[in-house]
Amino acid sequence: MSDVRNEPNQATVPGPSLEEVLNNENVWAAWKAVKANDGAPGVDGMDVQKTAEHLRKHGQEIWEKVRQGTYIPGAILAVEIPKANGGTRKLGIPNVQDRLIQQALHQVLSLRWEPLFSNSSYGFRPNRSAHDAIRRAQEIVMSGRIWVVDIDLKSFFDEVNHDILMRELRKEVTDKRILKLIGRYLTAPMVEKDGTRTKRTKGVPQGGPLSPLLANIYLTPLDQELEKRQLPFTRYADDVAIYAGSRRAAERILSDIVEWIETKLKIPVNRDKSKSGKSDDTAYLGVTIHSDGKMEVETKRLERMKAEVRRLWDARQNLTSEQLRGQWRKYATGWWNYFQIATQRRNVADTAGWIRRHIRKCFWIRWHSDAGRRKALIALGITGKMLQWAKTSRGAWCMAKSQLMHTALSNKTMDKYGLIVPWSV
Repeated sequence: MSDVRNEPNQATVPGPSLEEVLNNENVWAAWKAVKANDGAPGVDGMDVQKTAEHLRKHGQEIWEKVRQGTYIPGAILAVEIPKANGGTRKLGIPNVQDRLIQQALHQVLSLRWEPLFSNSSYGFRPNRSAHDAIRRAQEIVMSGRIWVVDIDLKSFFDEVNHDILMRELRKEVTDKRILKLIGRYLTAPMVEKDGTRTKRTKGVPQGGPLSPLLANIYLTPLDQELEKRQLPFTRYADDVAIYAGSRRAAERILSDIVEWIETKLKIPVNRDKSKSGKSDDTAYLGVTIHSDGKMEVETKRLERMKAEVRRLWDARQNLTSEQLRGQWRKYATGWWNYFQIATQRRNVADTAGWIRRHIRKCFWIRWHSDAGRRKALIALGITGKMLQWAKTSRGAWCMAKSQLMHTALSNKTMDKYGLIVPWSV
């Protein structure tokens, strides 16, 4: 990576200073944000509370090192999390102290860049959301641009070119101490699960407060290029969709923009996944936008939701009924909060009965024995001959559809106990 100390600054107007970053009010606001976010400890093993104690003892020394440009960030902790489309994504988690410094940087730098960002960029920005991006995409499609160019940036956060990023930063940042500090964060080593340290020469690891802002700064030249070409588009982080009025135009845009990205941004494009097609046959941020403006949940997202239902209502989990209910409510509520933007909901509504059957199946299995089932059924108000079914040899999936279980765990009863399916209400 270019040494920022020997590179001329390009900014014509004085940019943010390190003094602004280290201002007491800014640091205190950053600490409140980090504390509210909580999160796991980094490589040093110190959580928010231990970090607070450490800062009380050594804070003056730490801030002086940052001010003098001698501060060395800690290594980042590699953590793998499941991706929505399968597989895993590697995050790089800084320790809490570095999250504080990054947050303080973010608060100051974002004020400088926010007015410069494209109106078609929606990810990681204040007062903007994925829903806003989807609604804007809907407007474009309804205007007649029904052909969508879907650009898939391959492992974007892992492929960010440090030289290009620092060049973009120098356009607005004149304080070389800030550039030097960011450069050190970019190259901080990553500690893998087995303890090995990996040197980093590219990439902006997801997991730190500064990474989303740096990602938007890096992709701003792409936004500017699309605007210069007068192409309607929406971008949410590295999820880019460009719209055209014909197949031919869409194919030309796909070819040209892929070449531009790989040449100018040095980011590999996944050519197998990048494609053009009608909006009716594609999805943006998990939502298919039809040419008439109606929106429905993408089939792939429904299948992933069903897989999560099977996992969350697996009776073999060593969880109490309260814990089962709690984890389901958290997932289902979050899922519906996002996908209720869909206006065409039949495919979602059709899953409600199937989900309740999985819940009934789970409880039938967890009641274990004939005696356990009889006891549970009586507690749920079952009397008389129906109790004979407690001794049935039929399988759990079959019993989950039976009149017995529909009576014992009726939709009303399930709602009463918090076993909700939000999209069926």
